Amino acid sequence: MAETETSFWDELTSPLNLVLIFFIVYLLYKIIRSQFETIEPARVPPPMPKLRKDMTVAELKKYDGTNEEGRVLLAVNSVIFDVTAGKRFYGPGGPYSAFAGKDATRGLATGQVAASDKEYDDVSDLGPDEVASAKEWEEQFREKYHIVGKLLKPGETPTNYDEETEDKKSQ
Repeated sequence: MAETETSFWDELTSPLNLVLIFFIVYLLYKIIRSQFETIEPARVPPPMPKLRKDMTVAELKKYDGTNEEGRVLLAVNSVIFDVTAGKRFYGPGGPYSAFAGKDATRGLATGQVAASDKEYDDVSDLGPDEVASAKEWEEQFREKYHIVGKLLKPGETPTNYDEETEDKKSQ
């Protein structure tokens, strides 16, 4: 058998090697180009001022994440929390959006993703296990989110938090 001698040029210009060379050159181009690109920092919206006030159920409904400000509040055991940081869960389109702008106590206690639409939901009919579950949820929210104030019962007077902070400063 006669051996056919192949030259370096023949090996280099084989279709497979040409594809590999092109791929290597392309990767080198991408690496070198990325070294000269400037990366713009992501624009983070300025933080919202902390909200501190007691609200009725009707006032709380305004904070469901659909308003211009985008703030999301919910109440658990009559404590209102600012859950805007968890907007992807509690905001519009999130899995727990039913709780946004509402008293979520009954829904969290019973494990049903539905909040009460009543003027004020008296949760005194919940069983001991459900009350304990609601308390656990409240503790988790206390650890993770800012407390806005108290959910007012009909006829209850709101606390003026501005006076409260001024009294503490003057003492």
